[in-house]
Amino acid sequence: MLNSLSGRFLILTTVFVMLAEVLIFVPSIARFREDYLLARLERAQIASLALLAATDTMIDPALEKELLENAGVLTVVLRRDEVRELVLAAPVGGMVTRRYDLRTSTAASLVHDAMAQLLDTEDRIILVTGTPVRNAGEVIEVTMSTGALRVAMIDYGLRILILSAVISIITAGLLFFAVRRFLVLPMARVAAHMSAYAEAPEDPGRVIMPTANLRELRAAEEALNTLQVRLTSALKQKARLAQLGEAVAKISHDLRNILTTAQLFADRLESSDDPKVARAAPKLVGAIRRAINLCEATLAFGKAEEPPPALTILPLAPLIEEVLDGERLAASEDDLVSYRTAVPPDLHLRADPEQLYRVLSNLVRNARQAIEGTGQEGTISILAGTEEDAWVISVEDTGPGLPEKAQANLFTPFQGGSRKGGSGLGLAIAADLVRGHGGALWLRETGPEGTVFEIRLPRGEAALDDLAG
Repeated sequence: MLNSLSGRFLILTTVFVMLAEVLIFVPSIARFREDYLLARLERAQIASLALLAATDTMIDPALEKELLENAGVLTVVLRRDEVRELVLAAPVGGMVTRRYDLRTSTAASLVHDAMAQLLDTEDRIILVTGTPVRNAGEVIEVTMSTGALRVAMIDYGLRILILSAVISIITAGLLFFAVRRFLVLPMARVAAHMSAYAEAPEDPGRVIMPTANLRELRAAEEALNTLQVRLTSALKQKARLAQLGEAVAKISHDLRNILTTAQLFADRLESSDDPKVARAAPKLVGAIRRAINLCEATLAFGKAEEPPPALTILPLAPLIEEVLDGERLAASEDDLVSYRTAVPPDLHLRADPEQLYRVLSNLVRNARQAIEGTGQEGTISILAGTEEDAWVISVEDTGPGLPEKAQANLFTPFQGGSRKGGSGLGLAIAADLVRGHGGALWLRETGPEGTVFEIRLPRGEAALDDLAG
């Protein structure tokens, strides 16, 4: 109970209400003492009227005693017409120890005197001075004992404290149930939803539905709902990717065996007497070799990550021509795409030839398919150059440009595809391979006039030394 939010709130509320009541108690007890003393002055003034009405006769001592007892004082002194007169008096069993003038008392002095009176356990004789009511004189003074005053103050204080305790308990109880109803229970519900969701985060039925009326709790539930929906979607996507990876690994394993057999037959074609077959055989062998390498890389990827690039110094122009030759062979007979290159013939860079071939092949293939999808002629250009700290390769096309949806998830697997039926893996793979080189692949521009992708590969000190050598 004490470790709960509602229990601690109950205790704190009780303490704060009691503290407030204590702060109210101090001025209240001071006001009570002032009223008590003023009441004694007024009673003493009324008691003195009996004597003032019979100025020519002596008042009976018994009556005088009764008047003083009813007034709760020991003596009464009234000053009228600048004459100070002892009106009523009883035997006083001691000397006056303190004097209080209610005409000049301030709030601070009243509080100080009340606390001092409450803490003083000794019965003392005090002199109290005040102003008579109804202009019955200039000044009235009475002497009285403090015993009865202190008893009355203690009785009043106990009643105030009891009332304060009752008010505190009622207030704390109401606040306790209010906080529990409007804050603790909704928070407990959110916590229960989080625990239930943690047991099966892939189950969309366990996603919290915002129902709170309080604005802050509603915002928290909506934020939690958004987080859970995104996490569930991500987990489903990862599960699909895991299943796909397992399937691809199995297919790649069998496909590698088939391609190995095909490579053996392709090797024999190189010795053919047919000139056309002899010219086509090296390209066929190269294509089969790349397919085998891709299968092996896919198997390695299923076990860990994309294998690190085997960096070497290579001429770029022949590699680009090989990529374009492959795309020309893959194009339809009524090919609408023309190709253009602007690559310095002596440009060498440091990269993995197989991985760079895959990157360029993916970019060129996407560009060709985008142009063919329009049914109009278009051009794909590959430009390359050297900057101070990087080699830059640009793949440009005159296609229709990328839609906004494809741009938002351009390099995300299964989400960045812009072509109907496309998987969106090509750009994701290309970007991953370029990152493996320490470089970056990014979309420089896209629009109705076409699309430009740019590859930046860092030169680095090692690459500069190799090229210089």
